[in-house]
Amino acid sequence: MAKQSIVPFGPQHPVLPEPVHLDLVLEDEVVVKAVPSIGFVHRGLEKLVETRDYKEYVYIAERVCGICSFGHGMGYCQCLEKIMNVEIPPRAAYLRTIWMEMSRVHSHLLWLGLLADALGFESLFMQSWKLREKILDMFDATTGGRVIFSVNCIGGVLKDMDGGMLKAIADTVDGMERELRPIAEAFLRDYTVGTRLHELGVLTAEQADAMGAVGPMLRASGVSRDTRKLGYAAYGELEFEPITARDGDSFARCEVRIRELFQSFDLIRQAIRKIPAGPIAVPVRGNPGGEHFMRIEQPRGEAVYYVKANGTKYLDRFRLRTPTTSNIPPMLELLKGCQLADVALLILTIDPCISCTER
Repeated sequence: MAKQSIVPFGPQHPVLPEPVHLDLVLEDEVVVKAVPSIGFVHRGLEKLVETRDYKEYVYIAERVCGICSFGHGMGYCQCLEKIMNVEIPPRAAYLRTIWMEMSRVHSHLLWLGLLADALGFESLFMQSWKLREKILDMFDATTGGRVIFSVNCIGGVLKDMDGGMLKAIADTVDGMERELRPIAEAFLRDYTVGTRLHELGVLTAEQADAMGAVGPMLRASGVSRDTRKLGYAAYGELEFEPITARDGDSFARCEVRIRELFQSFDLIRQAIRKIPAGPIAVPVRGNPGGEHFMRIEQPRGEAVYYVKANGTKYLDRFRLRTPTTSNIPPMLELLKGCQLADVALLILTIDPCISCTER
């Protein structure tokens, strides 16, 4: 029997931008067990509902994570809107959908660049992040921010987009789609990428479902589950089907995210074509009382929001279950049996967000 050794992995690592900390139990160069340590960047954001009123907390919810900030603000607002029986205007629902899909493109392109960097393709990394800058410029033009946007409010949104701005977004999306095609070909057809990612970290559909995987990690195993199909915001009025792959390996997770980029471009165009005229918010008065769960599809997968209100301006509880929280157990299972040299790359294909997870 090979001698076992324990190697600490993270929280700082030259390949991974996220502070993932694992104790890897090795036999020679093979991982037999991975033990996570959670809490390295814990900030206590959920506790702040006790000292910030429920309207102010929208801006704290956004700061759970810079990459997923818009979705966190939207999920929190939707919870309060359900508790207070507030129906947002149709135009606000479409604006939220456009910004949400822009966030998905922003997140997936960021991840794609990091994957290219981990594989040693520096020029591909630069191309992916150069393309991502166009989405950040669109956010800057429509919200005034590139990372934290602060356009969600309880009752709708705070900023509108005029016809010229919507046309500019549609034109930008068309150009980005053309630029993305050769980048996607490089990832999906390159021999080196294929040899590094094919059959690495295989997660079957049964394992993915039983272990609670979400998002691209779940859909890459062939499970067609996407929370957007619940129809929140304007998704119920747009035509799309969940993107899936069959192999459940690291290459399949890469393929799903790349295909989701093209799907997001299409959803943005659909929303721009169908967006109705009208107000962007309704007035909200009084204090909330009650509780509600809300599920939305963040770029990394399904996120669950829970709000408990007591009739005052301060909430009793805000709770958030992020996609990475759900994906950590299957990730630990995938690490068993892989080579030590593949650990960083395998974790990267899960696209973890430790800032979201530890709050």
